[in-house]
Amino acid sequence: MPEYEKALRPEDLTRLFVERSKAGDAAGVAALYAEDAVLAYPPGELTVGREAIRELWAAVLARRPRFEPEEPLPTLVNGDIALTSTPPRDGAGARAQVVRRQADGSWLRLLDQPEFVPLPR
Repeated sequence: MPEYEKALRPEDLTRLFVERSKAGDAAGVAALYAEDAVLAYPPGELTVGREAIRELWAAVLARRPRFEPEEPLPTLVNGDIALTSTPPRDGAGARAQVVRRQADGSWLRLLDQPEFVPLPR
């Protein structure tokens, strides 16, 4: 796996996500997640583990979606755990991630809820 820039602050994860997504780098996006991460995507489903997240992003990025930087809301930090969030520009309601500090001081996503929109009944 290539050497990727690490998120030295929880807020760096969003910037790195946008940069790597724009580059079509699914492995780089997946590298932002812990090995045991859980991504609540596609809507109504869970994608569990870094490799499954990489496969999902490979499929999503193949469709060339356009991701733009979003201004983060204040980060909540408690020791080695933090909550990051952004008000999305695409009308997805909200985005929130629980991130964990790693032994080297960098941060990775542990739980990712990219959309808070009601599912059709």
